[in-house]
Amino acid sequence: QVQLVESGGGEVQAGGSLRLSCVASGGTSSNYVMGWFRQAPGKEREFVSAINRNGGSTYYPRSVKGRFTISRDNAKNTVYLQMNSLEIGDTAIYYCAAAKGIQAMGTMRVDYWGQGTQVTVSS
Repeated sequence: QVQLVESGGGEVQAGGSLRLSCVASGGTSSNYVMGWFRQAPGKEREFVSAINRNGGSTYYPRSVKGRFTISRDNAKNTVYLQMNSLEIGDTAIYYCAAAKGIQAMGTMRVDYWGQGTQVTVSS
């Protein structure tokens, strides 16, 4: 059983930056594709980014590409999400996720979820 714990959320002004972290315990995160999703009030959970097991490939939807960067440190069982040029529309709860593969991650067939961390972008 893998536990995922996110940190780094908070409130920031539009145009600012935040870095989220997700630490995995109870298992080896390098066995999984890691990713981030977000859910805004009244909206469905949506995919934000993913990174393959060795960190060599990353994936983003058009809405965040060029602004967000996912990375991982397998020695620390940690995955990061650097978020730059934040927009009010980025306000959401951000969830860390672990899945068996990229297709599974993209279709939200996730094996483990974190509890989420709130990101609020203000004007």
